[in-house]
Amino acid sequence: MTRRATLLWKAVLATLVAFAVGTAGTSYIVSAQEPAAAAPAINDAKVAMDTMWTLVTAFLVFFMNLGFAMVESGLCRAKNAVNILAKNYIVFAISSVAFLLLGFGLMFGDGNGFMGLSGLSFVSGADNSPMTGEAYSGVYDALSWTGTPLWAKFFFQLVFAGTAATIVSGAVAERIKFGAFFLFSFLMVGVIYPIAGHWIWGGGWLAQLGMLDFAGSTVVHSIGGWAALMGAWMLGPRLGKFKDGTAHPIPGHSLTSATLGVFVLWFGWFGFNPGSTMAADWASIAHIAVTTNTAAATASISALLTMWWVGGKPDLSMTLNGGLAGLVAITAPCAFVSVGSAFVIGIIAGMLVVASVLFFDRIRVDDPVGAVSVHMANGVWGTLALGLFANPSVSPAAAVAKPGLLMGGGLAQLLPQIYGVLAVGAFVSVASLIGWTVIKMIVGLRVSPEEELDGLDLGEHANVAYPDFHPAEV
Repeated sequence: MTRRATLLWKAVLATLVAFAVGTAGTSYIVSAQEPAAAAPAINDAKVAMDTMWTLVTAFLVFFMNLGFAMVESGLCRAKNAVNILAKNYIVFAISSVAFLLLGFGLMFGDGNGFMGLSGLSFVSGADNSPMTGEAYSGVYDALSWTGTPLWAKFFFQLVFAGTAATIVSGAVAERIKFGAFFLFSFLMVGVIYPIAGHWIWGGGWLAQLGMLDFAGSTVVHSIGGWAALMGAWMLGPRLGKFKDGTAHPIPGHSLTSATLGVFVLWFGWFGFNPGSTMAADWASIAHIAVTTNTAAATASISALLTMWWVGGKPDLSMTLNGGLAGLVAITAPCAFVSVGSAFVIGIIAGMLVVASVLFFDRIRVDDPVGAVSVHMANGVWGTLALGLFANPSVSPAAAVAKPGLLMGGGLAQLLPQIYGVLAVGAFVSVASLIGWTVIKMIVGLRVSPEEELDGLDLGEHANVAYPDFHPAEV
């Protein structure tokens, strides 16, 4: 090192030391000031606990993005791994911007039964007091039932919106243009998801009819599933998927990745469902954690046994999707049903996902990762299961439900659930078809056959996930 370089580094080091000392001194002065000049003290322990619980569970749901990336890339071929990972990464960035600019206001802003009309952009127009939910009453009344700060509620809802958009990625994998997916993701989180979500979680017309969806079997999973189904149908099957009228399996490149991804998702679901209390309600949280885990477990086993019986072997990929199906199915009723009912809901979900995958293969809808069967089919089942098994006495959070059909309550809770399934399915399907069609006209939906055969990693990204195993360029 030259003398000049040595002097330069000494000068930089001296500057950093001086800055650190000055910062420490400033911190000491600030901390020694009177309380009125410092940051506001937390005087309400319940608000503090509720806020911490909401944010920590939101962080768990954010972590689920990793799970989706691993599941989807693992269940697809190595030549498309970069493309799948890129979509799963960028979709949350797109979701963050779309939800901030428009989606949050459409979903939770005060308006009418169809959509929110106030505070549409940058969640503006509300007094964001850190201490009370009443501060944003009059702009986002649908959120004023809990006292957490507005930005905590925004972030929690954002990670759910991102999940709905991510669901689409797997169903359209291995043949969609990256730009088309980019545009649809913005439309999904900015418009389609929040409008349908407003009907249920934003105080809209389905909520007024009495429909319940505690953590999003319909709001998150069915919305994502219906949009994914329309995309997969418009794209058509991958080359080589169907020959002579028969579906041919196209194995993914890493069941290790897929299995790790499902473990991440199962773990993240303990934020997804219990976190939807948006309050440190210890009795409800404990109950929801057990119903969530029970449904995932029984669905995993029933999917394994069903596929073993149908296909002759205990297929791992179907078992993994069985676990996810159970988690999706219990998401709506997790707070409203007993552990015994969750046991049954999971068993049916595991069998349903197998039947659904086989059904979509039969009608030639190519879904490489089974996203439609996991999220749409079992989102519908979970929403209806709430109307069948709801028991208002199982937890404090369940008090708002009416007894389900099988609990002696007749159709009082089941009918609103049916209305919700039909309305959301119809709206999202039509809106998604319009969206996909417009995007097709603008940029096209599907890559060329040559690019599909070579892999989207090279054609769309000029990159490969595993260069050591890729043929060398000459």
